[in-house]
Amino acid sequence: MRGVILTMAMTVGATLLPTTATAAGKVDCEMRFSVSSWSAFYKAGKGSGTITCNNGQSLAVSIRTRGGGLTFGKSTIDDGRGEFSGVDDINDLIGTYVSAEAHAGAVKSAKGQVVTKGEVSLALAGKGRGWDLGVAFGKFQIKRR
Repeated sequence: MRGVILTMAMTVGATLLPTTATAAGKVDCEMRFSVSSWSAFYKAGKGSGTITCNNGQSLAVSIRTRGGGLTFGKSTIDDGRGEFSGVDDINDLIGTYVSAEAHAGAVKSAKGQVVTKGEVSLALAGKGRGWDLGVAFGKFQIKRR
């Protein structure tokens, strides 16, 4: 079931990815995070994380999600990981991303999602606990902590 949901989420998110190739010399960045969310048609979540880049830059961030759709549940992602598309600087990663996701889980859940902000994309994956079911669209916001 988890594999099916991750595949659905990545398929939905892949339609949001920019089609331009990442230029040589761009910085590769990763985010480790945790997020708790709830939904009943409206979906909201809060969390925190740390972004680290292969050029030595690091940044503590807060995460906020908002959206809506056919969605119900409550879940927590404890060990989330995200990979950003190539960027010029870690500061390019701060801001509001467009999100689309498919999610399902009972007790232990898995989640996959791709969010975009202009030419910057962030592929998210994580495992957690709770129960949730649905499809949602909205915003994924990263701010400095």
